[in-house]
Amino acid sequence: MRRIIQFLTPPLRWRIPAIVLSGFFTGFFLYIIFISKAVSYISDDPKACVNCHIMSPEYATWNHSSHRKVCTCNDCHVPQDNFLVKYLYKAKDGMKHATYFTLRLEPQVILIEEGGQDVVQKNCLRCHKKLFINNPVFTITQAQPRIFVNRRCWDCHAEVPHGKVHSLSSVPYARVPFPSSPIPEWLNCLLK
Repeated sequence: MRRIIQFLTPPLRWRIPAIVLSGFFTGFFLYIIFISKAVSYISDDPKACVNCHIMSPEYATWNHSSHRKVCTCNDCHVPQDNFLVKYLYKAKDGMKHATYFTLRLEPQVILIEEGGQDVVQKNCLRCHKKLFINNPVFTITQAQPRIFVNRRCWDCHAEVPHGKVHSLSSVPYARVPFPSSPIPEWLNCLLK
């Protein structure tokens, strides 16, 4: 352990610049965490999804749907198997989204990808399983096995819960929580 510390400790003449640079990069890293509201993504609050302007149509359509009363974005779009799987998926998906938005690679119309479709399908079945287990209609008609082969829930329920709207241009004045300014109040006062 001592050898590692000696190896990482800069020579005496480089200690001050090394401390200044370390402080700069630590501060820059913390500023990126603050300005990106990275901590908000740990929660299940749907307002975290509109930190990015591009998600406004999805938030607005969910907010006017019946699903608003019973579930959040994460209930449908994140695996609910266990705590570890949930947060690993959120981290992986979050990094992908951050990369898309930082490099301006996001599409104008957001469509769910194949991996996300599997998650949503599992969550549909998890929440609505009462409709499928011991359903008298399926028992009588023997329709259940035929219905669920190679089909997704949204093959029939395509507009649940986001409706037909999937782009910013289709809901330019959607009422969504406006992201707060990343500039601290004390800095705003100082600049006035």
